[in-house]
Amino acid sequence: MKNPAKNTICLWYASDAEDAARFYAETFPDSSVDAVHRAPGDFPSGKQGDVLTVEFTVIGIPCIGLNGGPEFKQTEAFSFQVATADQAETDRYWNAIVGNGGEESACGWCKDKWGLSWQITPIALTKAIVDPDPAAAKRAFDAMMQMKKIDIATIEAARRGSR
Repeated sequence: MKNPAKNTICLWYASDAEDAARFYAETFPDSSVDAVHRAPGDFPSGKQGDVLTVEFTVIGIPCIGLNGGPEFKQTEAFSFQVATADQAETDRYWNAIVGNGGEESACGWCKDKWGLSWQITPIALTKAIVDPDPAAAKRAFDAMMQMKKIDIATIEAARRGSR
C-alpha cells in the first residue's frame, strides 16, 4: 500500500472479495484490482495465506474488500449509484450484474451475487423526477415506481404526458 486514500469504502465479503473486485474491474470503467493481500496468520474465517483484503477501485472510488466470513451480510443501506448516459449503458450494467448471479429489485436497484446493492440510474431519470413541472416529475416518478430496470423511453414518455 503506497499512499492510501484518506477515505476508503470497506466492503465485507464472506470469502470472495477478490472475485467481486475482478468482476467490478471487468464490468465498469475506471475500475481496477489494485492489490491482493494475504493473511499473515490464521484468522476466524480463514487460514494463513488466504486472501484477507483486496484493494480495488470501482468507477474511481477506492475500496477495500475484506474477507471477514459469513457473519455479516450486505444490505440495501449501502449501494453504489451508477449514472448512465443512455439505455445501452443502463442495459449493459444491469445485465452484467443480474446476469452474473445477481437479482433484480425495484426502481433501478439490483444486487450482485455477493449481495452488494447497485442503483443503475439513467441521467434521464434523474432529470425527469426533478422536472420543474411538478406534474411531469410526478408522471415520471410514477412510471419509475412500476419498473425494475429503468426504461428511459417510458420515463421520457411519461414526463411528456404521452404515455
